[in-house]
Amino acid sequence: MQATPTTLALAPAIAYCGRHGKELLPFLAPRRRNMLIARAPAKVNLTLHVLCRRAADGYHELESLVAFTGAGDVLSLAPGEALSLAVEGPTAEAAGAGPDNLVLRATRNLAAKLPALRCGAFHLQKRLPVAAGVGGGSSDAAAALRLLARANELAADDPRLIAAARETGADVAVCLAPCARFMWGAGETIGPPLLLPALPAVLVNPGVPVATAPVFRRLGLEPGARTDFGPHPEIPAGVDRDTLWRQLAKARNDLEPPALQEAPIVGDVLAVLGAARGCRLARMSGSGATCFGLFASPQAAVRAARAIRAGHPQWWVKAAMLR
Repeated sequence: MQATPTTLALAPAIAYCGRHGKELLPFLAPRRRNMLIARAPAKVNLTLHVLCRRAADGYHELESLVAFTGAGDVLSLAPGEALSLAVEGPTAEAAGAGPDNLVLRATRNLAAKLPALRCGAFHLQKRLPVAAGVGGGSSDAAAALRLLARANELAADDPRLIAAARETGADVAVCLAPCARFMWGAGETIGPPLLLPALPAVLVNPGVPVATAPVFRRLGLEPGARTDFGPHPEIPAGVDRDTLWRQLAKARNDLEPPALQEAPIVGDVLAVLGAARGCRLARMSGSGATCFGLFASPQAAVRAARAIRAGHPQWWVKAAMLR
């Protein structure tokens, strides 16, 4: 699949995903007493191929098929108040509420383009693990931008919104309209939404944060070097589930080997998931340490999650549907 220049046509993407399974409806915020609410779903890299390392800026060129789950954080905004952020929830301490939180960074980036931006008080219910390869912070930032767009009557595909997303982080733009799609480069090229079958899954994080930069360093690519690990299998929109499983099995996450060196416990998680009854595929997401298993049925995924949680109570385990 060739990367082509693509604009983030977010409004059509939202309409598309809403027509096919209503994937985005939980993430669009209803009004509740002047409070805007959005969910920030976990992003899962079903595949992640490293193509090369760019000579110009040192960034790695990627090709990745991403999907989103029903599991995630919840962000609310009370418009009109002074800009602030309160964070609570199981992983609130690791996320922090300081100026480096991506919710505040995304807001500042948008405010720089819209001096009259109406901000307010954010409240983040943090449930996703941090530095975990599921785009938790990026999804939070994208949720903040969606809420600010509503509060300021901005179109979903406003170029200033998209620019703020890209400035905030590599994965923020793809999280603006959370549908299954390909992304390329360092996150700047995003494909159209893909109609894929829902995949029953179990997400597992062993509680060990894994920073992205050391994983890429362990990959060992010099600027200008290519990997030549092999092309990505074709995954067309409308593919049936059995074909999708077969095609995903031909793909890979090229960051798994260096992540295993950085955090060997990732190998334990992959082994536990792969051995679970009904698991069709076990793979790491992003740069780790969260891994996912794809299962034959939602019931099999729920049973596996229950068993893994019982055997490893210190791990974060979540059964979810990838959409």
